[in-house]
Amino acid sequence: MKDEKHRCGWCVGDPLYEAYHDEEWGVPVFDDDTLFEFLILETFQAGLSWITVLRKRENFRNAFNDFNYKKIAKYQQAKVDNLLQDTGIIRNKLKVKATITNAQAFMKIQEEFGSFSKYIWNFVDGKPIRNKLKNYKEAPANTPLSDAISKDLKKRGFKFVGSTVVYAHMQATGMVNDHEVSCFRYNEV
Repeated sequence: MKDEKHRCGWCVGDPLYEAYHDEEWGVPVFDDDTLFEFLILETFQAGLSWITVLRKRENFRNAFNDFNYKKIAKYQQAKVDNLLQDTGIIRNKLKVKATITNAQAFMKIQEEFGSFSKYIWNFVDGKPIRNKLKNYKEAPANTPLSDAISKDLKKRGFKFVGSTVVYAHMQATGMVNDHEVSCFRYNEV
């Protein structure tokens, strides 16, 4: 039987994309572990398609200790060398090193704000921005808000967190609802 749900156009036709769209994308995330996972994935996505990263997600999970930022923050050169040999992930030296740096910066934010979630959600006063897109192609690649968050993250030592990466993170973690208004998920998240 054919699935009759109307979904955002960007995910239609690929079962992995559809499952990600239906179950995760745009759902507000307040858990630091999950926020960090998406931060890693968005970092590695920079310059690539999201489906490339999504297909390697479990490999990333295995390679990066289940996205445990406390462990990642302590990675030494030997671990970096191993990661750069891992064909299951995107082997970009700058992104691997950025992940370690970002784990360290992530924990500094937790110390200052109590949690990364409190820090990041404060930019939207704790509730998602609801856009009203008729077509997913109307979604911006970045906004003045993602510019501001990017600038603040960089000031705090984060790497590979340009405005476009930050906006994609905001979409993935539900800080902004960019589901098409006709999508079945628009009013559910």
